[in-house]
Amino acid sequence: MSELLKNIDARTKLAGTNKLEILLFFLGVDQRTGRRETYGINVFKVREVMRTPPITAAPDMPASVEGMVSLRGALVPVIDLAKYTGIAADTPRDIMIVTEYAGHTQGFLVEGVDTILRLDWSKMRVPPEMLLAQTGGLVTAVTELEDGRLVMMMDVEKILSETTNYDDEAMYRGVAQVDHPDCTVFYCDDSTVARRQIGRTLDAMGVKSVGAVNGRQLWIELEKIAGYAQVIGKPVSELVSLVLTDIEMPEMDGYILTKTIKSDPRFAGVPVIMHSSLSGMSNQKLGQSVGVDEYVPKFEPQRLAETLARRLAGQLPAKAA
Repeated sequence: MSELLKNIDARTKLAGTNKLEILLFFLGVDQRTGRRETYGINVFKVREVMRTPPITAAPDMPASVEGMVSLRGALVPVIDLAKYTGIAADTPRDIMIVTEYAGHTQGFLVEGVDTILRLDWSKMRVPPEMLLAQTGGLVTAVTELEDGRLVMMMDVEKILSETTNYDDEAMYRGVAQVDHPDCTVFYCDDSTVARRQIGRTLDAMGVKSVGAVNGRQLWIELEKIAGYAQVIGKPVSELVSLVLTDIEMPEMDGYILTKTIKSDPRFAGVPVIMHSSLSGMSNQKLGQSVGVDEYVPKFEPQRLAETLARRLAGQLPAKAA
């Protein structure tokens, strides 16, 4: 399986085509339901798949954090996904998916992996409201396989946040308010954690905002604004100060959203900032190729605020002398 994960260049070419590749995995048979469900994670976030090495337990860790392992000299926390999700499985989780995103590396214990599946983001659907409420936003997208199985995409950013306390108040201290009462930022992200972080950052800055759960929903909102701007005879850039988008999202990803905005003359002068945990140079270059104006990694509210403040200041009309 690790060999399948090495051809990053080939996978990089998928970006901008609204396609992705996901690694399918299992967490075991849930004793309460008798079912073995199928889950998925974007291959871009997977560094390797391996047999679980010896785990060293550490005190005072969350129940789902088994401890840590040493991988090529680096200490990596290990999370049992079955325990984290509350699945009552009694089969061993002796396979570890090593993930890397937002500058962090962690291991996820799973029962087994299946295959790597290539599909279109348009085939990934936003989960029903009932499922979102039940899982607390853990499942960000669902797709159906040809054999009838439903695959649930997990919000790995939510897992990182809740197992590391990575979304606490200290992250927002020092975020400065800006004097731009007429600015409105439109943003989209399928992660509940990321949307909350963006919202808190913009609130701390004193900036109005409109959020959406994916690129398609945000594009619908942007088209409404464009129609309104035409009616009142104003350019869209006076109503939409900036667009902030994630990369990975069901139905329409951030690359396609950016290409759509940048190819529409109605949105001339509206900057697009890409905000993602996929912070590698290849992803940044792909963002630039579709017209992204700037790239900001996730989990850095102060850096996000500084970038937004600078861009918003550049969007303000010149004051009369």
